[in-house]
Amino acid sequence: MAAPVSISDWKAAPFDVKGEAVFAIGDVHGCADELAGLLDAIAGLARDATGKRRLIYLGDMINRGPDSVRVLDLWAQNEEAHGVDHIDRLMGNHEIMMMLTVIGGPHAHKAETMWLSKRMGGHILLDQMIAKAGHPAAHADQALLAEVLGDSIVHRLQGMRSHVRLGNTLFVHGGLDPHADPDEFLTRPWTLFTEARWAWINHGFLDWKKGFGGTLVVHGHTPPDKHRAISGLEDPHLFEGDRLGLDGGSARTGIVTAAEIQDGRYRLLKAGTPFENPLPSQG
Repeated sequence: MAAPVSISDWKAAPFDVKGEAVFAIGDVHGCADELAGLLDAIAGLARDATGKRRLIYLGDMINRGPDSVRVLDLWAQNEEAHGVDHIDRLMGNHEIMMMLTVIGGPHAHKAETMWLSKRMGGHILLDQMIAKAGHPAAHADQALLAEVLGDSIVHRLQGMRSHVRLGNTLFVHGGLDPHADPDEFLTRPWTLFTEARWAWINHGFLDWKKGFGGTLVVHGHTPPDKHRAISGLEDPHLFEGDRLGLDGGSARTGIVTAAEIQDGRYRLLKAGTPFENPLPSQG
């Protein structure tokens, strides 16, 4: 089943994406019907696009929502399935928590505790994986991921990137720290957990008013109510302050947000039917 999708009018913005049509999808958090609706809409829009067509997932595909396993199935599909020429899969903080849990190492215990908390909603995904596996599992590990998701999805998860630069535009899950060297900041490995702040930052990024040295940042991570509280913007899905946020709140609001970005303009795609549930507001 695919959720309904609304598409906004084009809005002017100084994006330079080298003549490409870029479709960027924000946080999904297990909302599979909404992702399916967006991907159907993107395939239709891509048929009419000129030049290279690129799909970028901005991270946080998993946790909280009703079907993260199906989301990952859709997320892992190839370019032909969505009518695009290239797909980039970026890592969000929720993927970081899961991957640190399953690979083990010095951050595994803290990552697992955080991931499985009610606030982060990883326990919902773990329950989904156990149900699909058909046998109990006390923890998520690499064997469970391989059994439930399959080798191709696990390979995709292992190959996630921190960011994509295209022309003057940076695509990243969380954002940029204006006080850090951007190259050093963006290349911090995800295995550093919360020190990989490109996946975690909101304060210091959303309330920064002086731009990012000519870089325009397209990001997810911070849901609308939290974005408003930090940035002061009434509509967090408008290009403002050299930022475009695409976190629709997904599992909390019923909306998964995306954008089509071309040179000099963008338009928003929103999938789903709005609702509100009591999950805490957390990126």
